[in-house]
Amino acid sequence: METTTAEKTHEVITSSELLNHFQGHRGLTRRIIEAFPEDAFFNHRIGGMRPFAEMVMELLGIAAPGIKEIATGKTAPLNEHFEHGNKKAELLELWDKATEEINTYWAQIKPEDFQKSIKIFGQYEGTVWSSIFYFIDNEIHHRGQGYVYLRSLGIEPPAFYER
Repeated sequence: METTTAEKTHEVITSSELLNHFQGHRGLTRRIIEAFPEDAFFNHRIGGMRPFAEMVMELLGIAAPGIKEIATGKTAPLNEHFEHGNKKAELLELWDKATEEINTYWAQIKPEDFQKSIKIFGQYEGTVWSSIFYFIDNEIHHRGQGYVYLRSLGIEPPAFYER
């Protein structure tokens, strides 16, 4: 069966809808961060998993820098360590700055770029869209760990579907 040009270019989701979906996840993750008691955010562990603060730094090292790389084509090494002075408020401030940076650089990504092959952070091959899906999937994965931590601390986490 031959595919027509219209079928090849029909969008299932727009770039702005994908950004809204991504930012919805980021907003929920921010609420998970806020729900943690300060000490537990940096120190609570279960079954050999890292403290949630370390997972958040990984997310900070991926999302905004990855979108910036996609938009500018300038590769930078993956950095998952940020100065925070063991203060949750400092990581939340970095989270908010990353959110703004994602919005800024997202606007520079052309719709036709989503199909391009890239090697994000100079090491992970895929397409622009598959890289962005990885950013989102990775955040969901770590947020799930945050849910487990909060429940183990007797804290009811925000509903996962309230984005």
